[in-house]
Amino acid sequence: MGVADWIEIGRMDELGRMDTPAHRLDARAKAVVTVAFIGVVMSFPRHEISAVTPFLLYPVALIAAGHIPARHILMKILVAAPFALVIGIFNPIMDRQPVAAIGPFVVTSGWVSFASIMFRFVLTVGAALALVACTGMYRLGAGLEQLGVPRVFVMQLLFLYRYLFVVADEGLKMMRSVEQRSGRRRSLQLRVYGSLIGHLLLRSMDRAERVYRAMVARGFDGEIRVLRRSSFCWSDWAFVCGCLVFFVAARTWNLANGLGRLLIGIAP
Repeated sequence: MGVADWIEIGRMDELGRMDTPAHRLDARAKAVVTVAFIGVVMSFPRHEISAVTPFLLYPVALIAAGHIPARHILMKILVAAPFALVIGIFNPIMDRQPVAAIGPFVVTSGWVSFASIMFRFVLTVGAALALVACTGMYRLGAGLEQLGVPRVFVMQLLFLYRYLFVVADEGLKMMRSVEQRSGRRRSLQLRVYGSLIGHLLLRSMDRAERVYRAMVARGFDGEIRVLRRSSFCWSDWAFVCGCLVFFVAARTWNLANGLGRLLIGIAP
């Protein structure tokens, strides 16, 4: 099984062609809401956790409405998780100010900020993946272009998505070739990583040139073409307005804290 099969990049195209309430929403509506969601989530202070928890409803609801397998989203989040770990792993070391105690264990401000970073990472990446899975990358690209995003940026994004797994499989083939020709696998791999990266770059450039020539020969002019242009309807407006109202309310008030106080007051 190749890298592309492990992270199931090609599966996004299959999920994007489904017919569910989430898929029938206009791509522009989902893009605007997701960008607003990411902006609001990232606007919270670095030590805030409880106030961010209500925002989990948006990606979960979108995944449920789109009938997207949760495992598919979780696997991709795990693949990207090391980047977030690198960003937040030094917080517990640099910030050791105590903020709470759980029995004999002292919770420092660094651990709280680290947990907040990881939680917001899961929310934002999960929302972005749900957007692509419930829309399809090409419909999303057409929607972004309709929103006024520069065509060059949209085309670069589509090409990156389309050929990322091709480059990943090419790199995996090169690694397997080195392993099969080496009697001392690990020691040799450490010495040839630079050479492998260089050869992978050359192969990628050669593949890109051949792909571009093939596209030009078939009449490619940089325009994104879809079978039919979507239009905003009342359900799209309701989705956008409802989500934005929820985001504003959750950003203004700590809904999780208020719900907890309400439950404590109701409990006998």
